Amino acid sequence: MVSCLVCCLCFIIFLADRGLGFNDCNTSTCGSFGPPVRFPFRIRGKQPRHCGYPQSEFHLSCSEKNDTVLQLPNSWKLFILEIDYKSQVIYAKDSGGCHFRRLISNLSLSVSPFELMNTRENITLFKCPSRKIQGWSYSVRQIPCLSDLHYDFLGASSYYLIENPDLLSCTKIHDYPEVALMDNLENWEGRNWSNPLLGLSWINPTCKSCEAKGASIKFIETGAVLGSVLLVAAVVLLYRRYSFNKMEKEFQSKIKSFLDDYMSHKPTRYSYADIKRMTSQFKDELGQGAYGNVFRGKLSDEILVAIKVLNISKGNGEEFVNEVGTIGKIHHVNVVRLIGFCADGFRRALVYEYLPNDSLQKFISPADDKNHFLGWKRLQDIALGIAKGIEYLHQGCDQRILHFDIKPHNILLDHDFNPKISDFGLAKLCAKDQSAVSMTTARGTIGYIAPEVFSRNFRNVSYKADIYSFGMLVLEMVGGRKIVDITKDSDEQIYFPEWIYNLLEEGEDLRFHIEEEGDAKIAKKLAIIGLWCIQWNPVDRPTIRVVVHMLEGEGENLTIPPNPFNSGIQTKKNPKISGKRLHSELDAISETE
Repeated sequence: MVSCLVCCLCFIIFLADRGLGFNDCNTSTCGSFGPPVRFPFRIRGKQPRHCGYPQSEFHLSCSEKNDTVLQLPNSWKLFILEIDYKSQVIYAKDSGGCHFRRLISNLSLSVSPFELMNTRENITLFKCPSRKIQGWSYSVRQIPCLSDLHYDFLGASSYYLIENPDLLSCTKIHDYPEVALMDNLENWEGRNWSNPLLGLSWINPTCKSCEAKGASIKFIETGAVLGSVLLVAAVVLLYRRYSFNKMEKEFQSKIKSFLDDYMSHKPTRYSYADIKRMTSQFKDELGQGAYGNVFRGKLSDEILVAIKVLNISKGNGEEFVNEVGTIGKIHHVNVVRLIGFCADGFRRALVYEYLPNDSLQKFISPADDKNHFLGWKRLQDIALGIAKGIEYLHQGCDQRILHFDIKPHNILLDHDFNPKISDFGLAKLCAKDQSAVSMTTARGTIGYIAPEVFSRNFRNVSYKADIYSFGMLVLEMVGGRKIVDITKDSDEQIYFPEWIYNLLEEGEDLRFHIEEEGDAKIAKKLAIIGLWCIQWNPVDRPTIRVVVHMLEGEGENLTIPPNPFNSGIQTKKNPKISGKRLHSELDAISETE
């Protein structure tokens, strides 16, 4: 009722000072068979300008053949076949006979009052080698106006994509809402879409309540007086219903936002047969991990993927649940993308985007190793990218995601060496305002595990554990070596973080290979940031947001942190220590505690 009053009020006041009469805005059509046109639309030359909504797209025209023409941005003309005023939807056809051409050219309707009708299911457009698709069905149909001698263009329902194996030879073009491409008996030709209807909806102006009750908008000469009365009534009603409406709209908005985001970003579920086909029967193995083997695969001729086949003899399914439950819902340039998964009987697999440069571990090397060293500027960019990825996990999601296994092996590099955090098998979720998380056992990799994770001699475990692991990773990047040099005998191993701290504390130059001007500053900045991050007391470590600011800054104002190794053992100038020195005094957490 309120929306009906407001809608009527707005246009009564809008037209009152023009002294417009009652019959100026009668329904009109283009020819005998065109759809009835009334507010918010008008037909140019047949209805006065004030009969339509002020936005230009609502001002229609008639073609020479009496088609009702809607002009959209980018000179796209549609012939309107029907206008559903109650649902606020128009059904139209492309004037050129093939609106698919417009859709695949990334047409934007953002500046238009119209949008493609949405639904929970999509129609996916594929480009396939000609005559490669054998299994035609209602859910997979050809689009003749795009197809030629070399390629067939197909539209396929997203619900049935995996059930048609021939589509794996095709290239995916785009997803479109299924209801946006309405079909009818005239367009159905057995195996193809000739030119299906296009469904467009509009949000403003809205008079759904008026239409649903059979009411119409009428303008009278005494509109100013009536408008004042309606204004007072509307304000009173709006005030009384404000709290309820606000809560209801927020709830509906959250539901719609969740469904839209889930349908557009959710990982695809594959069968085990799909996994075998993508990997060509597991032909190309990329590597092995604690929970399974990783294989190179193909979604199509142009899209490569990395597929981790989980080992059913290890773990209890937590690895699989953590991966799908965390990165399956998040999207960030510095977090690896989970494309899909397989849960077929007892078989489990995870399908990731393929990153050609492998992991950061491959490039941990001294600065004088020209075959593997990436350069100080690139190392700084990689460290910054990792920090931004951790910042997104800690602050950018609805829940805070603690990774608990940040290390070079779990940092993958794309073709431009942009880092992406991977392997969320040990991750935990917690609320952003939660200061600590419960742990039943230590998790992570020795050398990167924060003291509070490994032992209860320290305080509770929090997001600062990831900061510690990041600091160890940065120091390993700076030194171009493992945190502990395992090539030495056990009694002669060099603990690099303590060695680098002693050099900085004494004001000595870092003993790294420097070629270009400015590299020494970058190396020193990274070393100082790494030492800040590995402070033994979690309270002394910076937040990841502060770390990002430190990496983005010039570094001149960075101060050397307190000694992070003051844990009751006297620091030596040139420490030669046991490989287990890091946790030598810590009491390990028992599984049964």
